[in-house]
Amino acid sequence: MEVINKKDLMEVIAEKHNLTKKETGEIIDLLFNTMAEALKDGKRVDITGFGKFEVKTRASRSGINPQTHEKIEIAESKIPGFKASKSLKDLVR
Repeated sequence: MEVINKKDLMEVIAEKHNLTKKETGEIIDLLFNTMAEALKDGKRVDITGFGKFEVKTRASRSGINPQTHEKIEIAESKIPGFKASKSLKDLVR
């Protein structure tokens, strides 16, 4: 499976829109930072045609320490989640 990383995205966008890689990198950083800040503030990021990013709460649960085999309580935590839009799902299929 081929992986597309931030550098690859920068190159594609810079080439298609006649921007420098530095300008494109700044735009991509701004986009991701804005999305991360919105999620941190409890907002949902909804990108039409792509999907929804939101913070989900993982309930507290009990677990086992693998070294001591003692039962431990794992606290409630928040995690970022993503739900793909129907059009993205259809495209991938």
